[in-house]
Amino acid sequence: MASDRKNAIVTGASKGVGRGIAVELAGAGWNIGVNYNADEAGAAETVRMVENRGGSAWALQGDIGTSADVERVFTDFDRLAGRLNLLVNNAGVQTWASLFDLQEADFDRTIRTNLKGCFLCMKAAAPRMRDAGGGAIVNIGSGANRIPFPNLGDYCASKGGIDQLTRVAAVEFGPHQIRVNCVAPGAIEIERTRLEDPDYAGTWGAVTPIRRVGQVADVAAAVAYLASDEAAFVTGQTLYVDGGLWSQGVWPYERSEDG
Repeated sequence: MASDRKNAIVTGASKGVGRGIAVELAGAGWNIGVNYNADEAGAAETVRMVENRGGSAWALQGDIGTSADVERVFTDFDRLAGRLNLLVNNAGVQTWASLFDLQEADFDRTIRTNLKGCFLCMKAAAPRMRDAGGGAIVNIGSGANRIPFPNLGDYCASKGGIDQLTRVAAVEFGPHQIRVNCVAPGAIEIERTRLEDPDYAGTWGAVTPIRRVGQVADVAAAVAYLASDEAAFVTGQTLYVDGGLWSQGVWPYERSEDG
C-alpha cells in the first residue's frame, strides 16, 4: 500500500453513484473500502476498477442499517487498511408509493437503511477519526432534502433527516477536526433511473436549467472536492449537484428566449 494514499469507506459502492465515487476517489489518491449488502459481483467489479486507478480496495459486506454489521465492516477495515480518513454514506433505498399506500415495513426499511445507516456509520467512523486526529464525512442526500417528491414519502423523510443530521454532526465533530458535509444530487442518469423512465435524460434534461441530466462523474467530483484538503474549511454544508434543478420554483408565466 502506498504510504501517501489515504483510506476511505464508501457505502453502497457495488454499482451506480457509489461505484463512481469509489473510482473517482481512487484516481485522487484514495484506497477504498467497498461496502455492499447483496451484490457481491458488483462489489468485486468496483474493487477491480479502483485497483485499475491505482488504489488498494477491499470488498466489505454488511447491511449498514444493522449495528452489528456496521461494526464488523469497520473492524474489518481497521484490519485491512488501518486509519480511516474518509467515510462516504451513499447506500440508499426507496419505495415508490403514495402515502395512502405506503406500507409500514417499506417505510421502516427506507428509514433504517438511509437515515439510521448514515447515523450508525458516522457513529462508528467518528471515534476512529477523533483518535487519529481528524477526518471527513460526506453524506449523500438528494433534491428531496429541499422539496417534496410525490410517491417517495419515505425517501424524502430519510434524506431530509440526513440533511439535518449532517449539520448536527458538523457542529459536534468539528472540535475534533472532523468535517461533515452533504452532497445532494439532482436528476442523475444511472441504470436505476433509466429503468424508471426510458427517456430519463430527455425528460429531466428538459426541466433542468443547464438542460442536461447529471452523470455519476458530476456527483463523484463533488465528493472528491469535499474530501480534499481544498475543502479544509468547509463543514456543515449541503452542496446541490443538480444543474440548478432544485433552485427553481413554480413560475406560471411563459417567457421568450430573449427575455
